[in-house]
Amino acid sequence: MATPLEMQRTYALVGTGGCGKTSLAEMLLFDAGVLSRMGAIEEGTTCLDYEPEEVRRRGSVQPACATYQWNKNRHFMLDIPGDGNFTGDMAYLLKAVDGVLFVIDAVDGVRPLTKKFWNMVRAENLPALLVINKLDRDRADFKMAFDSLATLGIKTVALQVPIRKGEAFVGYVDVLGGEAKFFGEGGAVTSGPIPAELAEEVGALRDVTVENIAESDETLMEKYLEEGSLDAADLQRGLRTGVISGELTPVLVCSSLENKGGAAVLDAVETLLPSALDRPPLVDVAGGAPRPISGEGPVACFVFKTLSDPFAGQLSLLRILSGTLSGDASLKNMRTEENERLGSLLFLLGKSQSPCKEPMGPGALIAVPKLKSTRTGDTLCDEKAPLTMAVPELPPQLITYALAPKEKGEEDKVYSAMQRLLDEDISLKLARDEESSDILLSGMGQLHIELSVEKAKRRFKIDIVLKTPKVPYRETVRGKCQVQGRHKKQSGGRGQFGDCWIEMEGLPRGSGYVFEDAIVGGVIPRQYIPAIDKGIQEAAARGFMAGCQVVDFRVKVYDGSYHTVDSSEMAFKVAGSLAFKKAMETLKPVLLEPIVLLVVYVPDESMGDVIGDLSSRRGKVLGSDSQSGITEIRAHVPMSEVLRYAPDLRSMTAGQGFFTMEFAHYEEAPQPVVDKVTAEHKKAKEQA
Repeated sequence: MATPLEMQRTYALVGTGGCGKTSLAEMLLFDAGVLSRMGAIEEGTTCLDYEPEEVRRRGSVQPACATYQWNKNRHFMLDIPGDGNFTGDMAYLLKAVDGVLFVIDAVDGVRPLTKKFWNMVRAENLPALLVINKLDRDRADFKMAFDSLATLGIKTVALQVPIRKGEAFVGYVDVLGGEAKFFGEGGAVTSGPIPAELAEEVGALRDVTVENIAESDETLMEKYLEEGSLDAADLQRGLRTGVISGELTPVLVCSSLENKGGAAVLDAVETLLPSALDRPPLVDVAGGAPRPISGEGPVACFVFKTLSDPFAGQLSLLRILSGTLSGDASLKNMRTEENERLGSLLFLLGKSQSPCKEPMGPGALIAVPKLKSTRTGDTLCDEKAPLTMAVPELPPQLITYALAPKEKGEEDKVYSAMQRLLDEDISLKLARDEESSDILLSGMGQLHIELSVEKAKRRFKIDIVLKTPKVPYRETVRGKCQVQGRHKKQSGGRGQFGDCWIEMEGLPRGSGYVFEDAIVGGVIPRQYIPAIDKGIQEAAARGFMAGCQVVDFRVKVYDGSYHTVDSSEMAFKVAGSLAFKKAMETLKPVLLEPIVLLVVYVPDESMGDVIGDLSSRRGKVLGSDSQSGITEIRAHVPMSEVLRYAPDLRSMTAGQGFFTMEFAHYEEAPQPVVDKVTAEHKKAKEQA
């Protein structure tokens, strides 16, 4: 029997790396009867971490879907990686769900990256439940973790308080129910009285929790003020209303490693998180009227992820937005305006697939194989009822590496292999450097790049070498000079003759290249002037002192001569190039290095180490701001000094810091950098 849409739940597991999301998913799927035994991260046997790269590094590198039933109702779960290297597409994934199970580590509490993820959840107006996990650990501290939630700026309601005996997590107190739950073998739970040492604390916490629930609903608030209490039905109704509106965020406890607390989490997901029908109407960015979410009416789907399957080929993961979808449907892709014929619909459980044999309504997460031209972010809908969903903006890539084949001549194979990876990982960016001809792969961090290359090697059987990319240094000039560029060649028959005088001067940073035609009296025919300009631009692109493009200068061509027979565009192009080189020799060029704006988020206790490290990288700290134990540091740093910043920051902050980076401006490079860059350029020319 199909699940009523009112009881269907679609949610994401969100949290920082290492907080136990995948282990929590494993426990929930085991408790729901989908898995016959719980896998372990350390053994590489979890259901949702199945890629070889995930098994090897013991952590998620891509999102994974699972479908299960609880109380005979179908639920859809999406496990989102927590490592900042693999969260570039999180905004797309959050558009696929109706709520979030937000996981907090009981040992570390709220981390810098936690706040970033929480802000993304709130930006999508997604209701959330907070789960404090890892309460079996020796250093687990529920009070610290719970108090740290205040830094997220939310109104928390504690539904459970852990019971510990020594270092063991033995049960929890049901705060609203007023009783204790003790864990037995195999996830079994028995009820009992609240331990005396917790009674006072739980009583005070219950009063605060009831008040917070009452404050989220005017009717309940009036009843609470009149009667001084609320019954269980009122509390449940008010709690769910507060969660769906975003007013309240309940807090639960568990140990996923020891299979403790899973059933209570599953119950909370079903009773407190919304169904698709509880969500706001769909907004059409093309200007159509908002569409209420319903199982009736026209079908619309959002493609939130693309995966590669060794047997089915490309899998498009769809969130059904409205209407009811069956296999063999034909839907219009609003980006390409082409029709896509959907074949079989599939439920996913990690890498396992099972056929979906019934029509599915809003909220369902379905995989569809082998769509022709559909990619992540596309909207598929009924041709007669168009709807286009907004495509989230991707964060900027933070690091770029150059790729090269191990065997010369296979550059196109490398480019083609990486291009195919871009279909499933939209946070990667691939380009070719016009200056160096390097294949450039940009991503969210060093690990992101390295694992993407590993994946390409494994799938496409090609050896790829990772190289630190060429930093985009620039050259420029100061002062002003006047020089002649004269090209004369006679080799029998028609010769070559081009002659021009130019005035060249440096310009302020960011001015670019300016060419001025000041020829009068026809001393150089008008048709040859563009050739001089082109010759100068091509020479500037090749650089002079270190093979770097010359920027921020003005050239004025003001005199010259020509020959009626021997002059040509090519001759004047060479003359322009010669004039440029003479000017560069006269003006003594300087090297410019790119400076980036680095914004680093770290725990307060790491601030000194991070600022000291930035100074050692020739960085200029612009300022810092500390809020709720997390410091934001802004600095201008030479790009060459932060090409491998991610692992260093991870080491300095025990994995709790993260950063954003964007190009700021160019500055004159110090002499040691000039010497190093020019020496490398000279060596490369000798080896060429």
